Amino acid sequence: RMSGFPYWIWVALPELFPELLPDKKPGHGYASFGMIYEPGKDPRYDLPVGVARRKVMGIDRVFVNCAVCHTGTVRDAPGAQPRIIAGMPANTFDIGAFEQFLMNVPVSEKFTAATVLGQIRKMEKAPHKEVVPADDFLNHTLLQLAGVSLMRDRLLMIRDRLLFIQPLTAGPGRVDTFNNPKALLNFPTDHIPEDQLHGNCDFPSVWNQGPREGMQLHWDGNNTSVDERNLSAAFGTGAYPPTLDAERVLRTAKWLKTKAAPPDYPYPVDRALAAQGAPVYKEYCADCHGTREAPYRQNLPLPHGVGTVVPIAAIGTDRHRLDSYTETLALNQSTLYAGYEKDWGFKPAYPQRFTHFRKTHGYANSPLDGIWLRAPYLHNGSVPNLRELLEPAEKRSKVFYRGDDVYDPVNVGFVANVPERDGRHFFSYDTDPKTHPGNGNGGHEGPAYGTHLPPGEKQALLEYLKTF
Repeated sequence: RMSGFPYWIWVALPELFPELLPDKKPGHGYASFGMIYEPGKDPRYDLPVGVARRKVMGIDRVFVNCAVCHTGTVRDAPGAQPRIIAGMPANTFDIGAFEQFLMNVPVSEKFTAATVLGQIRKMEKAPHKEVVPADDFLNHTLLQLAGVSLMRDRLLMIRDRLLFIQPLTAGPGRVDTFNNPKALLNFPTDHIPEDQLHGNCDFPSVWNQGPREGMQLHWDGNNTSVDERNLSAAFGTGAYPPTLDAERVLRTAKWLKTKAAPPDYPYPVDRALAAQGAPVYKEYCADCHGTREAPYRQNLPLPHGVGTVVPIAAIGTDRHRLDSYTETLALNQSTLYAGYEKDWGFKPAYPQRFTHFRKTHGYANSPLDGIWLRAPYLHNGSVPNLRELLEPAEKRSKVFYRGDDVYDPVNVGFVANVPERDGRHFFSYDTDPKTHPGNGNGGHEGPAYGTHLPPGEKQALLEYLKTF
């Protein structure tokens, strides 16, 4: 209701503005941004995974949902058919490039009612599966009278609020999680201190959420409620309390808590070597990351434990994402959903005032379910594969490429040394924190993290991690 694009404008934009697409090519819909189209879908007319359609105020409108950031693809080799996996991080989706496209469109001289409607009429006449009837009088009348100009005004407003984020968000599979809410909560974005601006982090996986209830969630562990975490993510993409589709959010939440699970590792595993890696994992990893199976928690008194926060001084990873989330933001988030408490009788009784957000001082230990699909690693995705994560920082890649979905079972991660494939250029990720704040690949190293182990034990541990 607040953010939806008219369907016909949505499909017309990539065809009308190919010069603003990352690959500059029309005819591929939103695949240019790494969005996923299911087999048999026509990207010129059909919607990608993670984009929903509803009739709102008499007009067919579309916008993103949870799956756009939490569905990824895996290919066994170049040219192979990709497997679409729900719940894994969206490893190919470049949300920064997508947002930049939407911000550039309204300032183009081509974005006029006559030009946009002309493109729509041209597309209607081409043979295609009828997604929205071409003779839908109400859709066309509303588009012609107000749709284009209203959409321009809305995009310009969003552009003005979020323009400060654009130089900061970079590369597929990543997002600046909490700068969007700062803008939506009317923070003076031109006065945000430099050390609070760089909040880039990887999209997380979202399966097995039931056992995570009560754990410290988000990369910095700033919330212990799965429900609030879901609603917070929805708020960041424009789902506001008065218009929240609570029934469908509840249905999605139930699936995430009870049914969503990662697929098993599909490549060969040396089971004997993996068995040797199990005690190595127990000694160096289990205290923080828990057991392989849910509920993940150890039955031992631990200094940290799965689902709790490790102080930044101990973990030593890049602190920019931690510093971008402030106590002031936590206090403002506590005003969200006020007036929608359960005892007011709303049906379904789901939205309620946020009470769990807290400022923390480190990063949260996460369970490692489906860890093979969660590359690159660390909260900011600065280490391309698990093999390198078991090495000290000086041995990790200084520059690598993000956005490929071809899998590398030797190093356990996605291929990261190829700059382009099939005409698509991947993102060059520079881990130098001096020139690229927030991208540092240090930390999670030393005797406590097993990076000092001999190669044989590291290989055994790597083999065991494949079974998660």
